[in-house]
Amino acid sequence: MDRNGETSWAIVVVNYGSHLLLKANLLPLARQSPEAHIVVVDSFSSVDERNAVQELAHANGWHLVLPETNVGFGRGMNLGVARALKLGAERVLLINPDATMERRDVELLHAEVAASPMTMCAPIIRTSRGAVWFSGADLYLHDGSIRSERWRKTVNAPYHSWLSGACLMISKQLWNAVAGFDEDYFLYWEDVDLSHRILKAGGCLKCVRSATAVHDEGGTHTDDTSGTRHRAKSPTYYYYNIRNRMMFARKNLSPEDQRRWQRGSLKAAREILLRGGRRQFLHRPRQAISPAFRGLRDGLLPRGASPRSSGTKSGG
Repeated sequence: MDRNGETSWAIVVVNYGSHLLLKANLLPLARQSPEAHIVVVDSFSSVDERNAVQELAHANGWHLVLPETNVGFGRGMNLGVARALKLGAERVLLINPDATMERRDVELLHAEVAASPMTMCAPIIRTSRGAVWFSGADLYLHDGSIRSERWRKTVNAPYHSWLSGACLMISKQLWNAVAGFDEDYFLYWEDVDLSHRILKAGGCLKCVRSATAVHDEGGTHTDDTSGTRHRAKSPTYYYYNIRNRMMFARKNLSPEDQRRWQRGSLKAAREILLRGGRRQFLHRPRQAISPAFRGLRDGLLPRGASPRSSGTKSGG
């Protein structure tokens, strides 16, 4: 990466109701990277939030994309990257508003993508307390389970790697080759799908273990800030994780594999719900069970059918 801007690049963030996270996380990263184009896509959440984002962007010279509705993560990123490429960016760092990086770590990703433009890279992602949150993962194609890489020696089944959309570096060449994110997912699983399509297109995925990002998991999608090990997730989280698992299968797998994933849908839904802990079932069971039921229902619809309203407040 050239500090004089000879190789143009951009940072793209999709915001939804979280301008305080932009101030806490994006602002320090942007100040360390004065030559980068900063593009913020603000999925509409409220007038006050929109005004706050516009004020922050104006004060710091950021580029804004302002959809009139909440467009979701994938479409939001597609809009942001389109703006970045128009500005001349050859490489783009995609990062969540609840994540940040140091300049040194960004440069490590730049070096990898510059050496191999058909490789999408991600850093090791840690929580603010230092625990590893993401260091690469595998999707097992026979049942749709997602496991860490250490399971490869014990699970005798086909899999492919994927990288978390919380923080990614990708070249203009590779982005154009796969046409960005699939916007049908709206939220969750779009990074799994993007990774799958990159591999199908002959590209590569790499987790750069010498680079680190810090991510406050679910900073925009939990209903609890207690810091406990299992924070309750939002209805949005449950609905789209459960629905999109089967959407991925319908889009990418054979009919036989789709049926196998369907048979495991109840077990998968239970595992997703348990990510928010068991206490939620005592205090507010409907907020977990109702979106899970709708996610199962809509995820099992045949290809081409239109799901009914999820009834959830969606974030981007």
